[in-house]
Amino acid sequence: MRRQAFASRAASGRGVELDICDDCQGIWFDPFESASLAPAAILELFEAIRKQQAPARPLAVTCSCPVCQRALALTHDFERTNRITYFRCAQGHGRFTTFMQFLREKNFVRSLSPAEVNRLRAVVAQVKCSSCGAPVDLARDMECSYCHAPLSVLDADAVNHTVAELQLAANAPPRTIGAGEAMNALIASARAERDDPPDLVRGAISMLLGALT
Repeated sequence: MRRQAFASRAASGRGVELDICDDCQGIWFDPFESASLAPAAILELFEAIRKQQAPARPLAVTCSCPVCQRALALTHDFERTNRITYFRCAQGHGRFTTFMQFLREKNFVRSLSPAEVNRLRAVVAQVKCSSCGAPVDLARDMECSYCHAPLSVLDADAVNHTVAELQLAANAPPRTIGAGEAMNALIASARAERDDPPDLVRGAISMLLGALT
């Protein structure tokens, strides 16, 4: 992991130093660090994630806390209307969150609707979960059977709304992220091992569930 400093909401002005793993595409948050990120920091992380080119390395079956070395517990939670998962230290040292789950937590992405899942099933049989690397059988499941991460969609309207809110809070110049720009950046690690799926599905899904197979 590498450490990177980000701006904090704290009145003290002290920054937040996050531990980021580019190989497995995840972030280690000490207690309250995610909630402490300033709007500008969330935007900075979003920009870094969407520029990520390499596919994520599958997570180990058991993840360990970098502080106490004990096994992390897979945890299910809600943020706004989004279901999220992360790996939590039972001793309270922090949590490990994948890039995909961070984007869900900060409301950049949403779950696929049943209709969108059916459209996806028409062209692909299986995807890999980018939260844990497990295969997802689309004929049977609408979520990862291991970590229960739901199929997710990159919604350009949701992205622009979230970015606008964060830019306003950060007093940053407004910037609109077009659907094509955002999808092209994130779809890089969702390349099909065979031919790419049709544009209809490429517009409905993102790399957030990993490489299509």
